[in-house]
Amino acid sequence: MERTARAADATPPVGAVAPPYDACFADVSGLLPGLPGQRAREARVPVAETAAPVAVAAARRLRPWRLLPTPAGTPFTFGYVVVLVVTSLVTEHAAPSLVHTLHQGSSTDVAHLLRTPVPVLLASAVWIAGGMLSPYAIGLVVVFTALERRIGGARTACVFLLGHVLATVVTEGAVGIGVLVGHLPDSSLHRLDYGVSFGVAAGAGALAGLLTPWLRWPLVVGVGVMLVMDLIAFTDPLTNWGHLTAFAVGVALWPSVRRWRRG
Repeated sequence: MERTARAADATPPVGAVAPPYDACFADVSGLLPGLPGQRAREARVPVAETAAPVAVAAARRLRPWRLLPTPAGTPFTFGYVVVLVVTSLVTEHAAPSLVHTLHQGSSTDVAHLLRTPVPVLLASAVWIAGGMLSPYAIGLVVVFTALERRIGGARTACVFLLGHVLATVVTEGAVGIGVLVGHLPDSSLHRLDYGVSFGVAAGAGALAGLLTPWLRWPLVVGVGVMLVMDLIAFTDPLTNWGHLTAFAVGVALWPSVRRWRRG
């Protein structure tokens, strides 16, 4: 009688709305341990809701103005570009004799590197051959803006200085050895050497390590072929060897810049 009475009590009254099948089945599955439970129905998200985040992410990736430096986003690159603009204006509008004196005083030649290595290495990096519309100037803006957004300003400055210093020491060291063994005249110890191209080459090599493979390898091959072609042209072999050295320094920094980006 007890079992029958409980079954009668479980009968819904007339006019009552029956619970959904899923709810009833969930209750029964709880009472019968051997019966597998029904899978929950997947919530259907409208296509517009799933497509919206993808569209927003794509729009963020395609923002062209992020290729330009800003005071807040990329302070090192922005400040460096301002300095180069000022020195480019001085080069363009000052008296040629004054410009030559400034360039000669900032030259990273062997004589200056032996006397005042640190000041001259820093001073040589504030001048740019060809002005702000030269290929290396445009490359500096694009490369170091992208690099600084990924690893920060201080580390971007380290990449630049490593390429600039190491490539300068290699090329000018070769000049010094050439003078010692008699293959170059003594005047080579005072040759004019300044600019940002070594640092830009190192930055391009380092940035390639942070890109996806379909961007990384075309950049490495393209820059490498361009530098080798410049070396084959033999117009300025020491400087061209310096560009290859600086680019190799940037590529060698891939493990470091990848750790810096994760950090």
